[in-house]
Amino acid sequence: MAVHAEEWGETDLAGAVGLEHEEMAEVVAALVAEHAERSAREAEIVALRLGVGAAPPATLSRIAARQDISRDRARQLHTRAVGHILRAHPPGGSAFAVFARGYPPGTPDQRLVRTLLAEIYATDADLAANELAYLRLRLAGHPQEDARRIAGYVMQRILGWRKKTRRLLAGLHEPDPVHGSVLGGVEWADGGPRAPLPSRSARPDADDDGRGRFYLDSVGRDVAFDSGLRARLLRLLDADPAVETFQEDPVAVELEGVSLYPGVAVRGVDGRIALIDVQPLSRVALHPNRVRARVLRAWAHRNGWGWLVWTGSEIGVDELAARAVNAPEALVERLREGPVGWAGFAATGGGLELLDLAALVVREGWRWERAPFRLSAGADRLPGPS
Repeated sequence: MAVHAEEWGETDLAGAVGLEHEEMAEVVAALVAEHAERSAREAEIVALRLGVGAAPPATLSRIAARQDISRDRARQLHTRAVGHILRAHPPGGSAFAVFARGYPPGTPDQRLVRTLLAEIYATDADLAANELAYLRLRLAGHPQEDARRIAGYVMQRILGWRKKTRRLLAGLHEPDPVHGSVLGGVEWADGGPRAPLPSRSARPDADDDGRGRFYLDSVGRDVAFDSGLRARLLRLLDADPAVETFQEDPVAVELEGVSLYPGVAVRGVDGRIALIDVQPLSRVALHPNRVRARVLRAWAHRNGWGWLVWTGSEIGVDELAARAVNAPEALVERLREGPVGWAGFAATGGGLELLDLAALVVREGWRWERAPFRLSAGADRLPGPS
């Protein structure tokens, strides 16, 4: 398993997560859904903060705005809801065995910290690192005090990397070398008028103090980011000789009443602009993210911009589609009968790895949803032009 490296996890993500993490997500989603019967508002706060579905964790400021409450109140309600969930479902049952296997009680602290950091980096989840680490450890059977301590170590490491990275970047006179331009994989628009590069962030929570910041030479200012994965992309752009400048969180694109904030808009030295969205490799094939990509791609091309989904890996969507994997016949037969839940997939998808599943979804047009897990065959209807 890849680890969250000292320099913002500059390793490929392909081996950082597996299907066991989908099983964990299934358990957490079920717990949150059950809590919704007690308090729908608290359950929504927990789901948004932990990134229970396809999206990464939301900032407390964004959650507070959505709920029309203060940021501190959002934090209090999240903490209260998690406490209630844990009291209602003490660890030890078969549903939590996947957590015990992933984070065995009695494992040395630093080994658990490394494992948690690798998973948090690979899923773009730094914003809720403390909450995610604590909940997973508690569900694995770790005592409350131990879970708090280890989750605290996770946050200390992340905050330490932020400070170290900021200090190192501030002292650089020349950018680090880049092997190939990030813009090399962009799907460029076919001519037409080109909208200008925005000059400021479109996010209403752009100044949330949970986000990291560092100074980058190519834009001559502090740049905000949500996670180590996003920081890595910004550092690559800063060091890319094909990049003139960029703007993080450049636009808000509406989808069914929800604002989407793509990662960064980049202007190359040739004057062309590309919209780049960060979608972790492990999440890129999920249906909501495929819808997101289709909508943002169409928006970018209408504005004369190029488009790229950056997965944090050398494996992108095209590489997934070309992955050599065959669907198990038992799974195919089960899908012919209708949608498959987690239990059905576990019984029929034997031998598949997470990236195998993602490859089949992309290539075959299956529909993969989570919270709860649901896999469907047939054409995956995505909005916008093909």
